[in-house]
Order: sequence, then C-alpha cells, then structure tokens
Amino acid sequence: MTYVIAEPCIDVLDLACVSVCPVDCIHYDEGTDRKLFIDPNECIDCGACEPECPVNAIFPEESLPPEWAKFTVMDATWYTDKAAARAMVDEAKPS
Repeated sequence: MTYVIAEPCIDVLDLACVSVCPVDCIHYDEGTDRKLFIDPNECIDCGACEPECPVNAIFPEESLPPEWAKFTVMDATWYTDKAAARAMVDEAKPS
C-alpha cells in the first residue's frame, strides 16, 4: 500500500512530511504545484509522514476518506502527467 496526500494540503504545502520521509518519495514543483504528491511506487508505507502533517492531509490509502478517493489517482498521476494532476487539483479545490 501507499500513503496519499488529500485535499487539506491544497494551498498549504507544509514540508514537514518531506523532511521525515526516509525514501524521499514526496515531491512538488515549487511555484507551480498547490499540494504535495506521494509517489506510490517509491512509498514504503512506513507512516513517518502522517503524524508530521499539521493539517491531517496524509492517510494510508486504505483509510482515505471516501470523499477524497480521487487523491490516490491524483498523487500517482503527478509522476506520469503533471499537467493532468494539476488540473485534478484545480477541479478538487478551485483557487
């Protein structure tokens, strides 16, 4: 499984989770992205990031609230098609 960063991260971008990730699987493009993204292929499901998030935006995939299910796809999409992932973020929470 993997961890997922959901809606509360949008426009917050707190980097506390990035500094504790032992495999450096949380990314974003500064000045462009509105949220952080976890690479599902690199995440080792250690859970170190979850308690560090000040807005409670990080969830184990299997515990993600149903209203945020699309964030699983959104995180994975960013690693193959950043423009599509950014459009998904904008759709989820218009700026």
